[in-house]
Amino acid sequence: MDFGELINTIVRKFPNHELYALSSQFRRAADSIALNIAKGYLGSDAQFVKHLNHAIYSANECVSCSTKARKRNYINFEEDEENRRLLSELTKMMSSLRKRIKERNTNP
Repeated sequence: MDFGELINTIVRKFPNHELYALSSQFRRAADSIALNIAKGYLGSDAQFVKHLNHAIYSANECVSCSTKARKRNYINFEEDEENRRLLSELTKMMSSLRKRIKERNTNP
């Protein structure tokens, strides 16, 4: 949730011509991380794993968005590195949770 809010703040600095382009894509991908986790949580383990995968894909998309933002000089190197650090941490947590769920199903 916090990462999505951070990105929402960051993209406010982007130029207006990015409103329906990179800034929109970045916000949607960042929000998709938390939304996919929430969406999958109440389903079966298989559904949860599927939604965790989607959340991880969204995190990877955010890495690309952050890089594009840096290359277009909308954010600086330090902001890009912080985004990558946070995304790496989130991805590790989601991967670990996914692994635990899968292990639980193979070792009842």
